[in-house]
Amino acid sequence: MSPISRTPRPPVRALPCAAALAALTLLSACGTGADTAAGGDADGGGPAAEEGAFPVTVEHEFGETTLTAAPERIVTLGVTDADAVLALGAVPVGNTGFAFFETGLGPWTDELVGDAETTLLDSDSEPNIEQVANLAPDLIIGVSAGFDEAVYEDLSQIAPVVARPAGTAAYSVAREEATASIAAAMGVPERGAELNAETDALLEEVRREHPEFAGLVGGAVLPYDGRFGAFLPGDARGRFLVSLGFEIPEAITERDTGEGFFVEVPAENVEWLDGDLLLVLSDDEDYDPAEAAPVFADLDVVRGGAALVTTIDQRGAITYNSVLSIPYAVDTLVPRIADALA
Repeated sequence: MSPISRTPRPPVRALPCAAALAALTLLSACGTGADTAAGGDADGGGPAAEEGAFPVTVEHEFGETTLTAAPERIVTLGVTDADAVLALGAVPVGNTGFAFFETGLGPWTDELVGDAETTLLDSDSEPNIEQVANLAPDLIIGVSAGFDEAVYEDLSQIAPVVARPAGTAAYSVAREEATASIAAAMGVPERGAELNAETDALLEEVRREHPEFAGLVGGAVLPYDGRFGAFLPGDARGRFLVSLGFEIPEAITERDTGEGFFVEVPAENVEWLDGDLLLVLSDDEDYDPAEAAPVFADLDVVRGGAALVTTIDQRGAITYNSVLSIPYAVDTLVPRIADALA
């Protein structure tokens, strides 16, 4: 198992609509997926395109894709792409996602999906082409995906495909860029910009309310196979910490080869993870890092009580690090971080 491998999915818990609204005004009202999707329906649907939005050409890793009309049946093959599509007013007819959620969708999407029918796809890096084709999409989004050009060509025989931006590694597209790219393809670029601005404002508010975070050393780590994957600043989990004002441990960043999104930390080298804060992303919320590697007990961050084992939903929120999941992380995880550092 690696830090991106799929793991058994626990049941999904619903997030009350009011909780999401309290953190960030992403939605105009709480209701079913069909109600919230601004004209969408159980077959996908979506928001009305903004004036002059089409035709639009979206450039990406494998070239460019031109769309002439607003899509009505969207398939998302990127692990976090469905969040942006939902926030922009459509319910994907098929999606993938991280395996710690039963449907591939986090609890912050429950009110938006409502009773709409969705299909969990087999994989994002090597999707089942027949399964995708059977959903009859008119747009396939693979911004936060890992498929290669050969798969892209196969998918393009089914529908227009928007892949990750050129020059970006698989699974490493920043929230701002992913949202903007998906919004352009859906014909709602101004709404995409608004969502990014609202999310930026929320994070700025967190930094203002917690100036004590600025400049502290904080890392996020996932235990796997007796080792630990420490996430880099370019990864969503590292990026979330940086957005709060933390700095990733230098012992991790100096080992960044530019070829991945995490640094492997052997159990005998866990001192690389020391700092002011450590988020431990485990499948087991009762996980004790000191039991897995006794040397953890000697770290200052552990002795100071600032090594936090996240819940599954908190882990998901910072892993998705989307315009929908960030408010959830701010609501549920930031208070824990503040308490641990107090």
